[in-house]
Amino acid sequence: MNHTIRVAFCGVLAGLGLALMFLTALLPMATFALPALAGLLMIMIVIEMGARWAWPTFAVVAILSVFFVPDKQAALLYVIFFGYYPILKALIERLKNKIVQWVLKYAVFNAAIVSAYFIAIYLLSIPADSLSLFGVSLPWVFWIAGNVIFFIYDIAITGVVMFYIKQLHKVFRKWFQNKK
Repeated sequence: MNHTIRVAFCGVLAGLGLALMFLTALLPMATFALPALAGLLMIMIVIEMGARWAWPTFAVVAILSVFFVPDKQAALLYVIFFGYYPILKALIERLKNKIVQWVLKYAVFNAAIVSAYFIAIYLLSIPADSLSLFGVSLPWVFWIAGNVIFFIYDIAITGVVMFYIKQLHKVFRKWFQNKK
């Protein structure tokens, strides 16, 4: 596949990812869902061209989201986790040992949660005492729930990858071959 086709494909997916990120301004209830969906677009690049092409595409969407997307929380979620995780997942799953895979995945996810917490407290100046309700520390509740939801999210990504490979990969592969 020639270089021009690769750049165009990544550019189209970057534009689509950025459009999804802009939709967070119109659909505030999708602050988590749309960055996750934008990140899933990286799967197509990883499968068709490899992680080497997906990383710069992620970087473009991340940088443009930080500067131009009105919903900064959604942009932060994309940058801190949702944007790069599908790329990293593909690399982690090349390892043979399933236990090591899950340990690495959870390490990445929990590092993202801790980073988001410290960014909220120290960079965005959200008072730490505002993160409790009736004496219950909400960060701990969110951390536990987040780890359970992360497991489901990871399995869902695997399902999306399987669907893409079985249904769409042939279509894109044929299209790319016709463009030579």
